[in-house]
Amino acid sequence: MKGSVTIKQNYEFRRLYAKGKSAVTPSMVMYCRKNGRGHNRLGVTVSTKLGGAVVRNRARRRLRELFRLSQGRMVQGYDVLLVARGRTARIPHRYLRRDYETALKKLGLVSEEGAEK
Repeated sequence: MKGSVTIKQNYEFRRLYAKGKSAVTPSMVMYCRKNGRGHNRLGVTVSTKLGGAVVRNRARRRLRELFRLSQGRMVQGYDVLLVARGRTARIPHRYLRRDYETALKKLGLVSEEGAEK
């Protein structure tokens, strides 16, 4: 993932928390907001409550990979923030993906032509 598609600044995270739409699933919380650009950007938050560095990094990698795989089907021009919850690092990939797809649909981020693929 290129640096231009990641959210790094604290004010950008705060803006997503405050003004973004959200969808909650058992393994993650997804926030989104239009960004005025032609592409999507991703931010991932994993609390230290989730576990040690290895567990947190695994959760972060899994969420980034879900975002990467879904880019072709997503509506472009949004900032997306994924907040890992307790189950993110432990559950099987198919359940994590199901939760991710559910959140995308709740927020209307799945494009019509991408849904047909």
